[in-house]
Amino acid sequence: MNLARLLSERAEAGRPVGVGLIGAGKFGSMFLAQARVTTGLSVAGIADLSAERAGAALTRTGWPESGRPRIYTNSEELIAAEDVEVIVEATGDPAVGIHHALACCRHRRHVVMVNVEADALAGPLLARKAREAGIIYSLAYGDQPSIICEMVDWARATGLSVVCAGKGTRYLPSFHASTPETVWPNFGYTEEQVATGDYNPKMFNSFIDGTKSGIEMAAVSNATGLTAAPGGLGFPPAGAVALPQVCRPRGDGGTLHHPGTVEVVSSLSRDGDLLPDHIQFGVYVVFEAPSAYTARCFGEYGVATDDSGRFAAMYRPYHLIGLEVGISVASAALRGEATGAPTGFRSDVVAVAKRDMAAGEVLDGEGGYTVWGRLMPAADSVRQGALPIGLANNVRMTSPVKTGDVIRWSDVKVDEDAEAVLVRKEMESALPASP
Repeated sequence: MNLARLLSERAEAGRPVGVGLIGAGKFGSMFLAQARVTTGLSVAGIADLSAERAGAALTRTGWPESGRPRIYTNSEELIAAEDVEVIVEATGDPAVGIHHALACCRHRRHVVMVNVEADALAGPLLARKAREAGIIYSLAYGDQPSIICEMVDWARATGLSVVCAGKGTRYLPSFHASTPETVWPNFGYTEEQVATGDYNPKMFNSFIDGTKSGIEMAAVSNATGLTAAPGGLGFPPAGAVALPQVCRPRGDGGTLHHPGTVEVVSSLSRDGDLLPDHIQFGVYVVFEAPSAYTARCFGEYGVATDDSGRFAAMYRPYHLIGLEVGISVASAALRGEATGAPTGFRSDVVAVAKRDMAAGEVLDGEGGYTVWGRLMPAADSVRQGALPIGLANNVRMTSPVKTGDVIRWSDVKVDEDAEAVLVRKEMESALPASP
């Protein structure tokens, strides 16, 4: 609760925290909007493949023409800049994110990994390399995984046993087959709405087809020790009040495979109706009372519980995404603490065929027409030789695969010398996958 004070002290000393932003898209723009008015933060530079896009992001977020951050088209130059302490990696490309994290290790720059795709692909190894380099590798506060990690930490530090943690989303089973052509009706957006905004159909489709949910829950699992169910996410419908009833173990009348897991709840009933108290944009943690006295206190203070009174939930209905990422920047630079970081390789996200795939076809990655990403225990993924969703882009099939089947390394031709492939395989060799 002292980050504002620490930032003010750095400002008063004339040494604001120097930040480098890589990626001037929506998340990066949201960070720029708040960094401009945050005492003690100084955006030293922005790196983007398009200098025009970076300049437009500064204009859009209210930066005056004079005194703007430097703009780079070479991200390594920004990472190496002397006045940069913390890098915010917001590209969304897993291979690029891995490359930037390794560069941060070489130049000893803390890294806030907005790029959860990179974290799901190789985060446990990147976090270890960061520790060895003496820097902080952190999930991005404002994004759901980091806020979930905070809620899990709160519950455990209070002496409460965490049964489940996760987030809300819009889900129906048919959405796993969603493509960029069908995403807007599935998302509930009209053509008129889409025409008025900056909407990327492939990115939005990743949220609808279940991939982004799997990626974010892998990040939470690897950071908290909560483990994935063997069958992946169930996406049970649940509003805020029903969380402790639904997200409790099956043996207690709920839907969970086991206690101590991650789950994403749907804002839609299976009939497609929107639940009145949904948490589509929120996060939650379900915990169990350690005693009858604690359970009684839940009831006395109006905490939402299941019908037994033992299981209770806390939730946050919204998250502010890039507007909040300055918390991670300040925490890394001023406290030397991550706002969530992988501590083990527990969960993975693997590529699953959206349709029958023939040998010779090319996969188009997250949010596309060919595959979606399913959460899986890491030990199962490694044992099956499953292809991570982060490497399922622009690779050619060498074997046919049926709809709904997991695609394996042996089913595709990958560039064995690609940095992301090498790092991923290093992680599988160096870090035993937890069950």
